[in-house]
Amino acid sequence: MTEHVLNEQKTDQDDPVNQQREVTRLCIECGLLLLQHGAESMLVEQLTTRLGIALGASQVDSAISSNSLVLTTIIDGRCLTSTRRIIDRGINMHVVTEVQHAVILVEHHLLDRKQLKKKLLSIKPLRYPRWLMVLMVALSCACFSRLNGGGWESALITFLASGCAMYVRQVLSSHQMNPLINFCITAFVATTVSGLLLKIPYLAVTETISMAASVLLLVPGFPLINAVADMFKGHVNTGLARWTMASLLTLATCIGVVLAMTIWGLKEWA
Repeated sequence: MTEHVLNEQKTDQDDPVNQQREVTRLCIECGLLLLQHGAESMLVEQLTTRLGIALGASQVDSAISSNSLVLTTIIDGRCLTSTRRIIDRGINMHVVTEVQHAVILVEHHLLDRKQLKKKLLSIKPLRYPRWLMVLMVALSCACFSRLNGGGWESALITFLASGCAMYVRQVLSSHQMNPLINFCITAFVATTVSGLLLKIPYLAVTETISMAASVLLLVPGFPLINAVADMFKGHVNTGLARWTMASLLTLATCIGVVLAMTIWGLKEWA
């Protein structure tokens, strides 16, 4: 009885259709991890193709949209297609790098299908401590203020405002807040803190660059870069979708800034 079960399992594993199904699943899981964590479309297309060919496919075709990934593998004339929905997990280059490393190992025959599956399941986003993120973002914004003509008082205001804003942004993100609402509230907090600090008599003569520098943490630079890269490399639809999202984030930031200036009567930045 045991030998019969083992023979059936072996037959299933040796079945070409099952092998192709597993190859297709691994390729689309690879592409899904990349897209969920901010990789550009051309990189996703190249890595899924390289992985499929390394695992025995003669051809791998993929279609990438703003919220879905469709992938087809061709092995011995058989076509198998799989579709997955993309859920944004936030930009994380650690995941992208780990997936690239896994694909290279497969190409050099250092990982088989089972080992690759375990490798992909073990990839987790690298998260820095919240206090470290707040500190480094606050320092970078303060340095920008100082480099653009602001004094030490202006750098201090920027440090405090951007630090508070980054903390609020992380708290809202941990509660799965909509990114547009998140950016609007964060911009409101940054402008409020910097604007009210500028009203203190001792700091009244401080340069107003601190109000602009305190919201720099909300500039969607990475999505804009990916959008332009996608459009230049032929993925126009995905590029336009990313450009639109980045523009909406910018608009939400502007709404938060204007709302804070209106409520508190801040004219320093006007």
